[in-house]
Amino acid sequence: MHVTGLVQGVGFRPFVHRLAVRHDLAGWVRNESGEVYVEVEGRERAVEAFVRALRAEAPVLARIETLHSEVIPRTGFADFRVLESLSTRGRLPVSPDVATCAACYAELFDPEDRRFHYPFITCTDCGPRYTVIETMPYDRVRTAMRAFPQCATCHAEYTDPEDRRFHSETNSCADCGPGVWLTGPDGTRIGSGAEAIEAAAAMLDAGDVLAIRGLGGYHLACDATSEFSVLRLRARKARDQKPLAVMVVDVADASALCHVGPVEREVLTGAERPIVLLRARDDSGLAPSVSPGLDTAGVMLAYTPLHLLLLERVGRPLVMTSGNLSELPICTANAEASRKLADVADGFLMHDRDIVARYDDSVVRVMNGAPVFIRRARGYAPLPVGVPVRTPRPLLAVGPHLKNTFSLVTGDVAFVSQHVGDLENVETLDHYREALLRFQALFSIEPEVVARDLHPGYLSTRIADEMGLDRVIGVQHHHAHIAAVAGEHGVIEPVVGIAYDGTGYGDDGHTWGAELLLADLTGYRRLAQLRYAPMPGGDLAARTPWRVAAGYASLEPELEACFASAFEGVPAAERRIVATQIDRGVNAPLASSMGRLFDAAAAVLGVRRGAAYEGQAAMELEALARHWVAGSVDDSRDPSEVIGEGPVQAHLPRIAVPVNGLPGECAVADPVPVLAELGARAAAGEDAGLLAAAFHASIGEATVDLAAAACGECGVSRVALGGGVFQNSLLQAIVGQGLVSRGIEVLRPERLGPNDGAISYGQAVIAAARLADEQGR
Repeated sequence: MHVTGLVQGVGFRPFVHRLAVRHDLAGWVRNESGEVYVEVEGRERAVEAFVRALRAEAPVLARIETLHSEVIPRTGFADFRVLESLSTRGRLPVSPDVATCAACYAELFDPEDRRFHYPFITCTDCGPRYTVIETMPYDRVRTAMRAFPQCATCHAEYTDPEDRRFHSETNSCADCGPGVWLTGPDGTRIGSGAEAIEAAAAMLDAGDVLAIRGLGGYHLACDATSEFSVLRLRARKARDQKPLAVMVVDVADASALCHVGPVEREVLTGAERPIVLLRARDDSGLAPSVSPGLDTAGVMLAYTPLHLLLLERVGRPLVMTSGNLSELPICTANAEASRKLADVADGFLMHDRDIVARYDDSVVRVMNGAPVFIRRARGYAPLPVGVPVRTPRPLLAVGPHLKNTFSLVTGDVAFVSQHVGDLENVETLDHYREALLRFQALFSIEPEVVARDLHPGYLSTRIADEMGLDRVIGVQHHHAHIAAVAGEHGVIEPVVGIAYDGTGYGDDGHTWGAELLLADLTGYRRLAQLRYAPMPGGDLAARTPWRVAAGYASLEPELEACFASAFEGVPAAERRIVATQIDRGVNAPLASSMGRLFDAAAAVLGVRRGAAYEGQAAMELEALARHWVAGSVDDSRDPSEVIGEGPVQAHLPRIAVPVNGLPGECAVADPVPVLAELGARAAAGEDAGLLAAAFHASIGEATVDLAAAACGECGVSRVALGGGVFQNSLLQAIVGQGLVSRGIEVLRPERLGPNDGAISYGQAVIAAARLADEQGR
């Protein structure tokens, strides 16, 4: 038998051994370049049962893509053995890191177990994978664990086919494995082992900030119920208002803080253990500064033994945010953390197992009854994603400027990187290059073609141009969004794509971000857009929503009075500068941007005129709308599940969105009257939450009308939703449900997110299709 897929680093060989012994078969199993080869012999019925069980009973972490078998002459083996791995060049799927399993959890807290309170307990079903693997195939000698030779007892487990730790490459114990210790910010050692964890817990109890070395890097932790501690962490980390993640032990703890639905429970408790955005309870007890201005909290369950031991001792939720200064990559090495976080942390809980790859926590939000990625990293990357059209040449897609990932593609498989971050500083650029070299080595892919964004000023564009490859393929940003969604669904036929985000470089040189496209994997045609408006200050407008409102107000001066609330508190001198920028067209690029429209609505309703981070105004506008929806009905469901229903709809005023032209002629939707009516109604005393919900409903329904008309005009029955604005649960619900009610199939992001983290995959899908098309001609 020859088995391909994710079958290495998931306990597959031990599983095969146990299966063969159960069926009284002889032979062998071996890893070869990330694939598994098996030879068995015995009674015919037993062999047949073995083959059936190989797929049906595979380890929960395994993902079998193909299983081929053939009958060969009997060799006459005496028993069944696990042979040493062979390494050759080829595609090598790599398992992500896996959270502590139930069996190891039980041993961790069993006083009679020899691994009682051992902070690095693992087995074949759990523990680090991607963050410790240096090269493939996955054997201890090619991981960071080679620095820790197994003691006799651990080695006996490792070689015992009946043991849960048979061929567990991270197997260790307190006698032979990594160690943990606590230091002060000056490097003075405070304690080691259990003493270090006790002292660390005491520091957290006292309100201190603790740096903790985890799987893919450092976390910064503090008491999530202490406003003093949270504000101290924010001030030191220079993270003023962006929400912070919270870690708890189990679902019961999470449910005490937030509303947890069935799908959210499943995602929280899965082996991946992402941060899940949950609707916060009014009486959660979390410090207000954990998620200021939002109705959600990002919660994850502890996923390493060290986290579990610390939380057991502290007995309350902990803020667990990335161990870095804002906008810089997460720290991984002890020396690096000591140097860069010395002014942030009061103590450092360190260990000596090397971290081979930086790995942020993944972030997921459940929408329309399914998990949607906000950030895809730990637990999911670097699992491969299929490509619907095989590339005739290996290629690299370098991704976007913000929320960057990259993708390496060979044949019909794309390896999409973990979240890299915003390419706005040298440190993140270094992280990008380091991760890219690692991917090329792990997956044995040497690209011959590179795909990039059309924007000439992106750092990712510079990376592509500096690679020196003979073929560079430029891909429009919003086309990549739609291709990413179509590609992961295996759709190669044309779709109507709705790409709603902040900014992307358009074919006409203007900023796009609210686009209806008729697209397939090789090209597209623009069907509809928002009316262009000047964005005074350029990128600064994303952090100052009142500037966006000023840009829209300038399009219809007679309506400017309706925008007055957006400018409250803005110095007159600054307003005059902005007016001059708009009048003279100086640093005021024209934009068709749904993200900026949501910012403008937030400013007009007085929700937020300035923002500490991109998207803050839109997120708070959504939170305000969700709060109104939740309060308007006696229903425990999430607001996104009920906004389309009669009791809510009956209360929502309709605000018309004028549209000029037909979809086939690139229709233009004009949001200025919508913003003006919002402002006028708010000034008349209408509830801001009601108006926020009405804005969502009006934009969503106008989108449905445009997309449905486009489908009819173009003879298309599928609509793909892409772009970061579709992280908004209310808008996605309104648009998705509205299209389905009209008999239109809706493609939503599933294996990747709607935001720019999927752009590299979209670039890769388009480049592969174009190369294949050229080869076919």
